[in-house]
Amino acid sequence: MSQHGLLIVISGPSGVGKGTVCQALLRKKADLVFSVSKTTRQPRPGEKDGVNYFFVTPEEFQKSIAEGDFLEYACVYDHYYGTPRRAVERMLAAGRDVILEIDTQGALQVMQTYPQGVFIFLLPPSGAELRSRIIKRGTETEETLKKRLAAAKSEIELAYKYQYVIVNDHVETACERICAIIEAEKMRVLRNKALINALVEEVKA
Repeated sequence: MSQHGLLIVISGPSGVGKGTVCQALLRKKADLVFSVSKTTRQPRPGEKDGVNYFFVTPEEFQKSIAEGDFLEYACVYDHYYGTPRRAVERMLAAGRDVILEIDTQGALQVMQTYPQGVFIFLLPPSGAELRSRIIKRGTETEETLKKRLAAAKSEIELAYKYQYVIVNDHVETACERICAIIEAEKMRVLRNKALINALVEEVKA
């Protein structure tokens, strides 16, 4: 089968549980690698530099943009987020499957530059549940909550641009569905041309 790694892009509105699902996926599949993004926002409680994100200054982020270091980048809720290009390309070339947990702005950029990626959109079970999950984080004011919910509506409308949608009702179930997608994608004919061509050459009358 194909020896080149898959780029798996996971998006969804704020509060849908992208981070939780990605961490569960990494525990479930040892062959997956998480691409750590750079961000200019401050760490949330429990987040670690180099594990959840590389936390950098706005000046450092702008320098990376100028040097073409990002596969994609976007400004979300007044903070910048970006995916380091070279690290992702190196892991894919080595045959590793790479997960990007990025917002819709960034995902749309990757769709243009890396269309062979696998694009998955996480949906909440309901609008009420999404609101509840955001509130439970304890990091939002009433004003920022309204801002996130308004953005969530716009982001969900972009789900039509993705290849797959998964409702994150239970983390383990969502992980199983994503794993099934990954395995199916690995068997696509277009990802296995070298194998097919080699067999055509081997099997001769």
